[in-house]
Amino acid sequence: MGFFNSWKAKKTKKNTDGWYQLADFLGIDVENTPKSALSNATYYACLKTLSEAIGKMPLKVLSHPTTGGVREEYNHPLWKVLHDRPNAYMPASFFWSTMEFNRNHYGNAYAMIVGAGRDMQLYPLPSSAVELWYDNAHILRDVDDVYYIYAGNDGKRYILSSDEVLHFRNSATYDGIVGKAVKTVLSETINANIKSQKMINNLYDNGFSGKAAVYYTGDLNDDLVKTFSKGIQNFIDGKYEKNGIKNVIPLPISTKMETLANTRLSENQFLELKQYSALQVAAAFGIKPVQIGDYTKSSYASAESQQLSFLVDTLLYIIKQYEEEITYKLITSDKYYAKFNVDVILRADFRNKVETLSTAVNSFMMTPNEARAKLDLSNREGGDVLVGNGASIPITAVGAQYIPNYEEGGKN
Repeated sequence: MGFFNSWKAKKTKKNTDGWYQLADFLGIDVENTPKSALSNATYYACLKTLSEAIGKMPLKVLSHPTTGGVREEYNHPLWKVLHDRPNAYMPASFFWSTMEFNRNHYGNAYAMIVGAGRDMQLYPLPSSAVELWYDNAHILRDVDDVYYIYAGNDGKRYILSSDEVLHFRNSATYDGIVGKAVKTVLSETINANIKSQKMINNLYDNGFSGKAAVYYTGDLNDDLVKTFSKGIQNFIDGKYEKNGIKNVIPLPISTKMETLANTRLSENQFLELKQYSALQVAAAFGIKPVQIGDYTKSSYASAESQQLSFLVDTLLYIIKQYEEEITYKLITSDKYYAKFNVDVILRADFRNKVETLSTAVNSFMMTPNEARAKLDLSNREGGDVLVGNGASIPITAVGAQYIPNYEEGGKN
């Protein structure tokens, strides 16, 4: 297929920077990515947190069998595609992380659907190279639909219908079709953070010293002034450290240097303002302060509750969107549906996990084998029967100890 060949050509595009090759391979448009935005530590940390959160959750295919309940469909044709490897070039964790990265950074993430069933492949599309059209005038095709027009690396334009593309959008959207990038909403805050970081870098480069005035007697022409000033600046910048000169600036006789202004970050409340800006960026992503390294109001217990809050307040909305889009466009039968396993976000320590599973078994909620599976243990004979009440009485025999001459089946 011409489109797939174009994707492969883009993947193998020569570039001397390894990061650009990796980003290009993952579908991230490095040419049109504002590098200043990604250089902001808080912004990058938020993208990383959300991308890894989606990537670490296994995506499963489940069903509602006629006997009731829910069952994992390991033999479903799409299980391997969704759970293990969406395409031949990346595992599921990288693929879904890439989708989430593009969804936040660009406002929209796209994946092209190729093939069907066990042969299906999902390929990420560069978000900046995709244009959306709602063709109710039948200009592109004879069917009213949202069409995705992709500008391929080979110079061609490919028209894909809505059932050929998985589309995940940011929650900030005016029409429900096209998402708005977080960096666009927070452009002023992110730019302020970038400027503050540049200020810190400049202060480090200048040894945290402000601008200075040099007083000297005599007349110097412009060229000599430049040479004189450059020599002093070289000492300030530490260019003679290799010669053992670090904190000394030699001045000629009758020359005096005076600092114009000292840079006091505390007086300008710089750190407080920088922290406030970082929290603004994190709040826009739905990221908790502890997840960007702000532990000022955190403890171990609150961090655990914040993780639960992160799942409920932030991830559930994102996860629901993924599950709805995948189920609608990839799974044809109403019997099956796709669902992320959110338990990995709330993994408890081994003791709490065992106690929780024991309670579930003793309350007839889970069979012993189902509980063992949660601990990655093998099944045991007789472990598929619901037991409980501490004495491990099968649910079908509850109260039997009070019936004289009880026989299996509830008869006496």
